[in-house]
Amino acid sequence: MKMRRSMLLVIAVLAVMPVLAKAQALADSSDSSGVVASTTPTPATPDLTYTRPTQTTKLHNYVFDAFGPYPLVGAGFAAGINQAYDTPPEWKQGAAGYGRRFGSDFGIAAVSTTTRYGLAQAFRQDTLYYRCECKGVLPRLRHAVISTLSARQGNDGRRVFSFPALIAPYAGTMTAIYAWYPGRYDGKDALRMGNYTMLGYVGGNIALEFFYSGPHSLLSRMHLNSAHGTPGPGANP
Repeated sequence: MKMRRSMLLVIAVLAVMPVLAKAQALADSSDSSGVVASTTPTPATPDLTYTRPTQTTKLHNYVFDAFGPYPLVGAGFAAGINQAYDTPPEWKQGAAGYGRRFGSDFGIAAVSTTTRYGLAQAFRQDTLYYRCECKGVLPRLRHAVISTLSARQGNDGRRVFSFPALIAPYAGTMTAIYAWYPGRYDGKDALRMGNYTMLGYVGGNIALEFFYSGPHSLLSRMHLNSAHGTPGPGANP
């Protein structure tokens, strides 16, 4: 129960972080209309305005996602919550315990991100997030949820099921369980932790879909923003 409560708190923090990042930005719906790839209710429908991101863009996004400020801040929050609930108890308290929890949470995020980008490259998929041009709460909510387990593929950007997006959260937690967690933890714990990570991705997509981040904000530097990771027309894949 302690683990479950702590992971739910982490998910809430991750979902709120984009809101904090955009606190000084004003919502302007006209800013996104010419940049974001449009989506339709059918996930597999090609997007005529879609342009594949360049390798440089994908590499930049990977470095930012794996080692930038968000994973550092997220690991710091998660480590603090785990410290408060003494999870895992074998790591004890104090600075040393917090350091181990921080390193663990940061390592899980880094492995998950590396797995997602690496497999996406192998499967020739684009797992970057594109905000929806659709109107209404329910269509946009559906788009954010579907995007968690889907990706763009081909030059037309058709939506497909994303094996990399499915595997990545569990790759991070499995690595942690069998590489540095105490021996009493096993695959069931890794699957449970991976489920919470996946829910965190869903919450993050929803927050990023509904809360605007201006073009000069920190959030606009992430691939989870319509102004970042969406190459202009004519860019080479």
